[in-house]
Amino acid sequence: MSNESTHAMLHPSAALAQFAATLQYEDIPDNVISRCEDLLLDTMGSILAGSSSKPVKAMASFAQQMGPADGPSVDFVRRTKTSPYFAAMVNAAASHVVEQDDVHNGAVFHPAAVVFPPALAVAQSIGASGKEFITACVVGYEVGIRVGEFLGRSHYKIFHTTATAGTLAAATAVGRLLNLSTDQMLNAIGSAGTTSAGLWEFLRDAADSKQLHTAHASTSGMQAAYLAQEGFTGAQRILEGTQGLGAGLSKDADISKLIDRLGSRWTLAETSFKFHASCRHTHPAADALQSVMKTHGLKSDQIESVITHVHQGAIDVLGPVTDPQTVHQSKFSMGTVLALIALRDSADLKGFDDAIGDDLVTTFRDRVTMALDDEVDTAYPQRWIGKVTVTTKDGQTLEGRVDEPKGDPGNTLSRAEIEDKAMRLGTYKNGATADEVKTLIQYIWQLREKSDLKGLVI
Repeated sequence: MSNESTHAMLHPSAALAQFAATLQYEDIPDNVISRCEDLLLDTMGSILAGSSSKPVKAMASFAQQMGPADGPSVDFVRRTKTSPYFAAMVNAAASHVVEQDDVHNGAVFHPAAVVFPPALAVAQSIGASGKEFITACVVGYEVGIRVGEFLGRSHYKIFHTTATAGTLAAATAVGRLLNLSTDQMLNAIGSAGTTSAGLWEFLRDAADSKQLHTAHASTSGMQAAYLAQEGFTGAQRILEGTQGLGAGLSKDADISKLIDRLGSRWTLAETSFKFHASCRHTHPAADALQSVMKTHGLKSDQIESVITHVHQGAIDVLGPVTDPQTVHQSKFSMGTVLALIALRDSADLKGFDDAIGDDLVTTFRDRVTMALDDEVDTAYPQRWIGKVTVTTKDGQTLEGRVDEPKGDPGNTLSRAEIEDKAMRLGTYKNGATADEVKTLIQYIWQLREKSDLKGLVI
């Protein structure tokens, strides 16, 4: 009997636990292994780029006060060694702040920020090999993405899926490194599920909560796995139970998503890279506007207005940000992102640093509106279509469309482009030197051959 058939005979939470506890490196297709390495490098770039931000520095200060002065795991923000718990906390916070980490379209979930930091911290602590680390990360992706898909669109309207599903992703990744049994893994899933949290309300206040979301998910998931190793029990049906996550945090939970082709469909390979340094909901429209301007040779001062035709999720997340007051909040402003595309042909890190208080950006931003589009909304979240209507000052109406934004699996980044992105991110605000990033790149391309990950330092 195939593993997929075996999983189907169990209740969904148990099937996920069995998969997470028993997956072997040899079971993973080579393209998925390579993609995992790509995603790790992409994440390390984001960690270094985010290391100088205010909320990350606050998290690092907390870790310094509460954590040990030394330990087996690397805190890449402070460039020190500490416990796995505090390394995961700080690195997870840093990975999510510059809005360049990955995203899975169907789950509307950023797996990297909650899988790699805890897995790496624990792998360094216990001396796990590169292959063991990769296996654990694949487990975290496969479980976390399926939980995100299960929770559905109604969940994402209120809850930040990376914070909620992310706790289970972290728990199962760490649990695999700890070689938890299937029963222990199910207990870890139960404990992770009952501690998962994260709400979108922070966007209205430009609050720092998004970094707390990934830090909390990573450490709560780690806690759940280590407690399970000690015999601590958790709810056996935390996902599908009558008082479980689906019942409490969703109106459209789809239980079939939890074990959809588990062991044969590799959701990690479906994950997208983020090309622009902004919320992923802005990317389709940004690419569509960029296409229109290039096709018609338009300059920003020729544009009277832009209507972006979007899905409801974009309106829910971006709609509250009408007058961005911080760099991070501006990354959730559709108008700001499109202004940068129109004015500079790039929505990169430096562009956002300079956008606040720029009158040209503000003026263009106020000419951008969002409109719900049936086609785009129906396709979402499996497909993120970009559609814009541009009205020019001389009265022309121009339509733009992109079916796969840059970075999606069908329009992905090459390894050369991933290296270039990692270099730009890693050296941003002197997070690391160019030579340090080059060394990091070579290390990760040899990851599967490493006997341990203690050499993964900056």
